[in-house]
Amino acid sequence: MAVYAISDLHLSLSTDKPMDVFGDRWVGYVTKLKNSWEQNIENGDIVIIPGDISWAMYLEETLEDLKFINALPGRKIISKGNHDYWWTTISKLNKFLEKHELHTINFMHNNSFNLGGVSLCGTRGWISPGDSDFSTEDKKIYARELQRLELSLKSVSLTGKSGIVVAIHYPPFNSKGEPSDFIDIMRKYNVKTCVYGHLHGGSHRNAVEGNVYGIDFRLVSADYLNFRPLKLEI
Repeated sequence: MAVYAISDLHLSLSTDKPMDVFGDRWVGYVTKLKNSWEQNIENGDIVIIPGDISWAMYLEETLEDLKFINALPGRKIISKGNHDYWWTTISKLNKFLEKHELHTINFMHNNSFNLGGVSLCGTRGWISPGDSDFSTEDKKIYARELQRLELSLKSVSLTGKSGIVVAIHYPPFNSKGEPSDFIDIMRKYNVKTCVYGHLHGGSHRNAVEGNVYGIDFRLVSADYLNFRPLKLEI
């Protein structure tokens, strides 16, 4: 079993939201994603998808996008991004999966998953203090997301675990590369690897990657990876 990660699929198979307006790299991206996924991932593998899955506004509108993901090889664990407006309660999400027989997908929300001795935790995250547009309202959302990350981490029994992977949609650094409180929480729980997305195009230059504070950080936005899921060394 191998573990991969890729975020920001921005699928729109049943909505009119073409991504090629964001640059040539997005032209034909669904085909590129499908081909690279099928060439590299096997049914026994796990793929972490930390947010911005579908442009749908309501859960029912995600069906074609989730069917596409479900049909790809591997087990997929999906968490929320800032554009996943269709996201609802975990109970409704799971009932939707069951209703449509989407059995290769799981949703992560205030919970965690055992990936064969390594645990997966995570949350959406938010923009961080130090960003120029960080507002009073952002501070409230940021605080809630910190709590959600800790809830996810607390759901893990640390006994006998070889490591923890955190999947978060927003970078856990601000645009200046300064660490946020998300990193303090990760260090508290001895997180080994953190994958994140959200950054596209010119924003890729703001990515922090490699071992920082004892955590291996990886940007896994689909366009950054040229639509090929990244195999994690965990």
